[in-house]
Amino acid sequence: MSLPADAQLLLRLRTRQLLLIRQVEADRHLGRAAAALNISQPAATKLLRQAEDTLGVRLFERGPRGMAPTAPGQVVLRYVRTLCNDFGAMRATLAALESGLSGTLRIGSVPGAVPQLLAPALIEYKRRHPRVQVSVTVDTSNIMVRQLERGEVDLVLGRLTDEHAGGDYELAPLLEEALVLVVRRGHPLLGRRSVSLRDLTASAWIVQPPGAPQRLRLDAALREAGITDKLDITETASTVMTTALLEASDMVAVMPASLAAHYGRMGLFQALPMDMPIRVPAISLITPLGRTPSAAAAHFSALVRAARTDATAAA
Repeated sequence: MSLPADAQLLLRLRTRQLLLIRQVEADRHLGRAAAALNISQPAATKLLRQAEDTLGVRLFERGPRGMAPTAPGQVVLRYVRTLCNDFGAMRATLAALESGLSGTLRIGSVPGAVPQLLAPALIEYKRRHPRVQVSVTVDTSNIMVRQLERGEVDLVLGRLTDEHAGGDYELAPLLEEALVLVVRRGHPLLGRRSVSLRDLTASAWIVQPPGAPQRLRLDAALREAGITDKLDITETASTVMTTALLEASDMVAVMPASLAAHYGRMGLFQALPMDMPIRVPAISLITPLGRTPSAAAAHFSALVRAARTDATAAA
């Protein structure tokens, strides 16, 4: 079986060529870049020409201020920098594993990721690396991604929102699940064979704040169902507030199925007998492109990816 086209192209590229491309950008001069890599200028010229021939684009052009990357060159440089940064992160992670990880890890998560993804991965992570100080912030995806953008968390288990869809993020889908409507045990609506959104217009709702992916899709589903009545709603992103209100009233709330199952096992809530006309994207591991992760963050990312792969294979 032949190799994929990308693999064949990578076989033709050499490590020296990638390092030379990055060095030429830094020095803006082929001679200085060659000296930094301890090779002759003719050898550097040959390496650069071979890289351009392999990629099929011109990477640099000479100008009054030295060599500047072309538009294709800027694209190539972005990925060369990422490759070099990732290699450095890999070495740091390997070194940290040898000596035992330490430092801090800041995780942002949506509530739906906690029972099935975050909690199991974090328990195993802390078993392996007890010296890492972990902090976890749980909120809606739009809030979490803003914190990731500002560098306030190292990674996010959540969904990209429309406001961040064009940002430089790497997404690794981890958990696909449905949404359900939950109520307290013994709620009057649980006596029905089926329930529709129209049946719930008189109910008091607990919903996520505006801007959250779940709220945006709930509002769209209500419009598609022709429900224009002003609902009795309480907005909160707090899982504690949601559970307290549900326990003490006949309110209804939208929840990811895994979170509802978690509370169901505790005997607190039960899903209403209805097919929710709301679909949300998969919960993903979201990390920023071009930002070298700490050893603690890199290892947690690898662990949560592997844990999800194992769970999917066993299902």
